[in-house]
Amino acid sequence: MPSQRRQYLLIPLFIALCSLAIGLFSARGVKAASSLDEATANSSKAFTSVYDLVEKNFADPVKPDKAIYNGAIPGMLRELDPHSNFFDPKAYRALRDDQQGHYYGVGMTVQAHASHVVVVAPFTGSPAYKAGLRPGDVITMVNDKSTEGLGVSEVADLLKGPKGTSVQVVVSREGVEKPITFNIVRDEIARASVPDAFWLKPGVAYLKIEQFNENTSKEMTEKLARLGEKEIKGLVLDLRENPGGLLNEGIEVAGHFLKKNETVVSVRGRAQPNKTYTARSDNGGKDYPVVVVVNRYTASAAEIVSGALQDHDRAWIFGETTFGKGLVQQVYPLSDNTGLALTTAHYYTPSGRLIQRDYSNISFLDYYYHNNLDQRNTQDVKMTDSGRTVYGGGGITPDEKYTVPKLNKFQLQMLRKYAFYDFSARYFAGRKDATLPQGWQPDEKLVNDFHDFLMKNNIPFTDADFIANHDWIKQQLYHELAITGFGFDESEKIRIEQDPEVLKAMESLPKAKALVDNAKKMMVQRFALQEQAAVR
Repeated sequence: MPSQRRQYLLIPLFIALCSLAIGLFSARGVKAASSLDEATANSSKAFTSVYDLVEKNFADPVKPDKAIYNGAIPGMLRELDPHSNFFDPKAYRALRDDQQGHYYGVGMTVQAHASHVVVVAPFTGSPAYKAGLRPGDVITMVNDKSTEGLGVSEVADLLKGPKGTSVQVVVSREGVEKPITFNIVRDEIARASVPDAFWLKPGVAYLKIEQFNENTSKEMTEKLARLGEKEIKGLVLDLRENPGGLLNEGIEVAGHFLKKNETVVSVRGRAQPNKTYTARSDNGGKDYPVVVVVNRYTASAAEIVSGALQDHDRAWIFGETTFGKGLVQQVYPLSDNTGLALTTAHYYTPSGRLIQRDYSNISFLDYYYHNNLDQRNTQDVKMTDSGRTVYGGGGITPDEKYTVPKLNKFQLQMLRKYAFYDFSARYFAGRKDATLPQGWQPDEKLVNDFHDFLMKNNIPFTDADFIANHDWIKQQLYHELAITGFGFDESEKIRIEQDPEVLKAMESLPKAKALVDNAKKMMVQRFALQEQAAVR
């Protein structure tokens, strides 16, 4: 199960990432149309007249960037579809950083907590990590500028800067009387879209793809090679919360598991020729079973991968129905370092189904919250290679559904109060060495200490609830303290190894193997029929 604390930030983050999850990136500028039809010309004239009246008569001075960039252009794009988007200079820069998989700064995640901006986790090996910043540190100043009243994005912007420049970060830390000052040299922060692959058990590998940027297929190939792909007997491919990204990278990832020239996706648009993308190279005989784990926030390029592997019966899809984003955006650079992401085409899976959900007659928030997981177009019925029925118009429906258990009231209370996060900061308070010994796991004494911590900090609970949630508490403590004690990457591995959805997905590997075996039999049968036809 994904980190429960992250779930509270997931919806707004997913909306932001979806606007960055572009199917295609174009370096071409926008060319003005040579002629406009009369209706368009009249509309343009009307807009100019309205803007002129506003600019001359509004009570306060009108800033063109606010009126145009934040008002007129986004308003127009919202009338088209939920994903066409305008990027101001800051957002456009973030888009390019996201696609390239790096930025320049100190390398840590921060969040708002109790009216402060605090460190969630420094990335392993980053300047922040090497300097000694810890989860729970409250950032009070950056370069002599107080952070009081600043939001997370404002503090994050202060921490970023050109490679090789210095930034001074002052924090207050639990158990330390005086503020601590860190002088950090900014560096390139590479954020892997594919965290390291590892073994869940002998022969069964796990690999997560967080998004599709310019390095994703290369990262995946390298991680699998380092693990020893020839030794893989089964793979759990985790695409949960993956908002998509670059179309060509999704094609390369899907192609890694398919045979040469097998269709991955078709793109059809009004202003450009229809195009079919296929696997470019043979998969080298890699036919180990694959279970792809998805949820309602698996979108765009991640759905291309899921749909292609499902249509070719190459993988067993496990989890929730995916988001249903079948629109391809092309990014047009504009003046003043701005950009326009415009929907130029729809994509279709190998069987020919459209994955895009219907977004008419619902609000923007209803569309992004995606509560209707049963939505599909019953008229868009297609078949996989082996003849299994699949539907378009509502995302990728999993072959096997898994519903994430809802948190109970006690669990929600603990997470909303940041109880584990604050306890971890208290646990490491005053320690010069914030590491944990290899093989460390929480014991009953630690659980009892957490019980006392809740009472001391007036976080309401009952002993009955505490006892009933004992195992869950122990898991949360293990993961939270591991972030500081072992580092963020190792803590994520611990979380995944405890994830009930991943464990359940492992149990479905025989079903994935049955798909592969059946596909082989059908190929043999087709070859035999072709031979018979040739003889006749």
